[in-house]
Amino acid sequence: MGAYGLVRINMELFSHAHSIFYPWLMILAYSSVSHMGFIILGIGSISDIGLNGAVLQIISHGFIGTTLFFLAGTSYDKLRLLYLDEMGGMTIPMPKIFTIFTILSMTSLALSGMSGFVAELIVFFWNNY
Repeated sequence: MGAYGLVRINMELFSHAHSIFYPWLMILAYSSVSHMGFIILGIGSISDIGLNGAVLQIISHGFIGTTLFFLAGTSYDKLRLLYLDEMGGMTIPMPKIFTIFTILSMTSLALSGMSGFVAELIVFFWNNY
């Protein structure tokens, strides 16, 4: 209920900001749904290892999601464009932001060796022991 309340209040108080960042929010929201599924799986396993994996996923998702939202806002402030096809790419106008955004996107996808991968590995595979 707390997250719903925040969304409800923010959409009413800051509706203009919500309409500006809507395309970015939808992309990042889909990855959040996947991360929350692993968190619920880890908590529902009722084991120490599963709970540790869920906590690691919560911390990892917190850092990754926050930074991706920050980069989305930074890219909007710099270019004043919302859609990626209007930008014509992020590499030339913002090479550093593009590099960080790419690395964090791969981390959000749970690429091997990154924090999301370790958390999902602990939750998914080590719950059987």
